[in-house]
Amino acid sequence: MNLKDLYINYFVSKGHKQIPSAPVVPENDNTVLFNTAGMQPLIPYLMGQEHPYGKRLCDYQKCIRTNDLDEVGDSYHHTFFEMLGNWSLGDYFKKEAITWSFEFLTKVLNIPVEKLAVTIFAGNEIAPMDLETKELWMNLGIKEERICATTDDNWWPNLELPGLCGPDTEMFYWRSEDPVPEKFDLEDERWVEIWNDVFMQYNHNEDGTIVELPSKNVDTGMGVERTTAILEGKTDNYESSVWRPIIEIIEKVSNQKYEENKRSIRIIADHIRTAVFISADPALIKPSNVGQGYILRRLIRRAIRHAKNIGIDINSNWEQEIASKIIDMYSVYYKELADNKNTVLEVLENEKIKFNKTLEKGIKEFNKVVANGNDIDGTSAFHLFDTYGFPIELTEELASELGLKVDIEGFKQKFKEHQELSRTASAGQFKGGLGGHGEIETKYHTATHLLNAALKIVVNKNIHQRGSNITQDRMRFDFNCDHKLTEEEKQQVEELVNKWINEGIEVTKQEMTKEEAINSGAECMFIEKYPDIVTVYSIGDVSHELCGGPHVKNTKELGQFKIKKEESSSAGVRRIKAILI
Repeated sequence: MNLKDLYINYFVSKGHKQIPSAPVVPENDNTVLFNTAGMQPLIPYLMGQEHPYGKRLCDYQKCIRTNDLDEVGDSYHHTFFEMLGNWSLGDYFKKEAITWSFEFLTKVLNIPVEKLAVTIFAGNEIAPMDLETKELWMNLGIKEERICATTDDNWWPNLELPGLCGPDTEMFYWRSEDPVPEKFDLEDERWVEIWNDVFMQYNHNEDGTIVELPSKNVDTGMGVERTTAILEGKTDNYESSVWRPIIEIIEKVSNQKYEENKRSIRIIADHIRTAVFISADPALIKPSNVGQGYILRRLIRRAIRHAKNIGIDINSNWEQEIASKIIDMYSVYYKELADNKNTVLEVLENEKIKFNKTLEKGIKEFNKVVANGNDIDGTSAFHLFDTYGFPIELTEELASELGLKVDIEGFKQKFKEHQELSRTASAGQFKGGLGGHGEIETKYHTATHLLNAALKIVVNKNIHQRGSNITQDRMRFDFNCDHKLTEEEKQQVEELVNKWINEGIEVTKQEMTKEEAINSGAECMFIEKYPDIVTVYSIGDVSHELCGGPHVKNTKELGQFKIKKEESSSAGVRRIKAILI
């Protein structure tokens, strides 16, 4: 049985309800480009909002992390990955979480206790050592020599951030044929982390003090790719059953063997898989030069460069074959892949065609750089890489043919500076993970429902939301529409939204089955992402939508609605940016 099924079945047997995976592009959360962890879509519920499925939840969540994109190509980095998770929202705590983690690893997955080790929080001036967790592990049979206490690495999210926080305990597996050492050495890379249990036990106040929470949460996470490789005895994640079918297609279209071209084949497999999930997402992301679209473009183009490296005919339908295999493998778990297959294949092909033209421009730029006959400095080499997608190997090869050298150290320095900027930006975005649900964001969330309703009346009854993004400063709303809104249409929409705001309409919330919600006429785009029990918010007779919230109690709380801009988002999709004043 698949690891995902084993996990879900086990935790359902412990009273958990399975919830569906959220989209990879988070809704109404400007702190990250993508959902980077299983807990991210559950933030409102971890902060106290009641979940319609109750207090015990489990799922497998689609995740994307791009802060170490340049590391992909080794044996274990992935941009897209699946995270298994189970949660307690103010229900059970450390004893049950740790006992079930141990039982799943040793009884369901049959991992020998001798190959396990754990970390716990060592304690500091902020919070005491987590002796309760240590005792629980020892009672289950983990020897004291296999328990390592750390401070920074065993506190979530980190010791500086205010808000919900607490100790965590990580589980490690001995991934080696060498004898298992008696003492657990965290620096020994043969110990591989496979699971993490986070105990949201405290609130970290702005003044640096912490207080114990009256209602505590548990958040746990296990990576599918890494755990599958471990269970199958593979030290290279890409040799596991998760990747093997994809790699076999790449071997076929390239007529090359994985063993001889590991780095390029890993990058192609990883990047095409991630591109498939991004372009199949309900948010309808297309390759572009900003945000999620930029990441999608970068992934596809990097895959193309490495396809050229191993001799794939770029003008063939190689990317279609790889993507189709990925869709076949995953659509049983993620229905949107099959539903949006044509869109995915079109995105990949169009970007391939564009990039081939870009490469031609890059060659022209390269010729300008070397026109004076001088060696290529690091800045120029990085410019060719960053702007035109020229891998440094290609620059070296072309330069060599002309008898010129490339300043590789200078290139590496520029690359490192770029990487640090990317990491800093990524860390800054993730830092706000528990934010984005304040008073102003809540108002904007309700305003999107009013805007959606107004567009249906003024422009077309068949208009539906295609995506949204909310910050403290504005709301952004994407919707299907075949034309640019006229000034008159924009004015009518704005006036209608403000009319409803001024009427002081009550906002109500109901929980019902998905079928009942559909029968009640609730707006329910992206229906597959919702659980069987859903929350429906109604704004009088104006709006009736499935939504996770949060919302205001009455429309009079919103202030005045003003459209700042209306523009194209992508083919057949328009975008409105608006503010509340």
